[in-house]
Amino acid sequence: MNNKSFDSKRIAEGYLKRPWLHKSVMDRLLEDLELSEGYLFRNGLDVGCGAGLSTKALKLICEKVTGTDIADSMVEVCKEIYSDKAFSFYVAKAEETKVPDEKYDIVTAAGCINWVDEKRFMENMKEVVSDKALIVIYDFGITDKMAGNSAYTAWYQNEYLKKFPKPPRKENKWSQQDLIDGFRMEKQTEYEMEYGFTLEDFVNFMLIQSNVNARIEGGEISEDEARSWMTESLRPVFEDLERKLIFYGYSWYIRKE
Repeated sequence: MNNKSFDSKRIAEGYLKRPWLHKSVMDRLLEDLELSEGYLFRNGLDVGCGAGLSTKALKLICEKVTGTDIADSMVEVCKEIYSDKAFSFYVAKAEETKVPDEKYDIVTAAGCINWVDEKRFMENMKEVVSDKALIVIYDFGITDKMAGNSAYTAWYQNEYLKKFPKPPRKENKWSQQDLIDGFRMEKQTEYEMEYGFTLEDFVNFMLIQSNVNARIEGGEISEDEARSWMTESLRPVFEDLERKLIFYGYSWYIRKE
């Protein structure tokens, strides 16, 4: 799917309501790299920042942060929300980050690496980060699992994926061989996280998933039709309760040598 389909106000505003699991990923980063609680990097970059949730998370472990995204609408939303001078944002492809006055000592790329040219991205990073800088590539997504509820698994596999099949996208796990000279794959971790949703919140979240968005943006189904189908088909699963969805996540830590 062309990532330009995410360049809309509807998607940008929807991204603001996504689960803020990015914070848990930053907590895990400190743990995985054996850094002390309260450790702060000096200058951080968040590529593919979307509506800024990943940038806000990066700021928890950075003195100042810059967010970039290919979509004008995403950057506009970020600038409206994050007015603190410790945040800055501009429109750019992940492979075309500008060389800053002070090179970055940490870079995060959340949920965008499948859309970039890996070699061009790493060549660009070589120019914009300092020696010993850390690049963190991570992502997380829903699974077919809900805590203590097999009815959700049946809905996801037998109804949702049939109505909203996954659009084609590149998915590969990087290894040392995928990196350019001067970078080392320091560590790779995988994990699960839980997040609680009401039915309404979950439907709002699902409407910005690439599976659903591809059909809405393609004109195959309207947002209202998708919302109605999802609400009715999930009502017996949620039973007016908050339910905990299980997310799968991963983090790759790459060090500039």
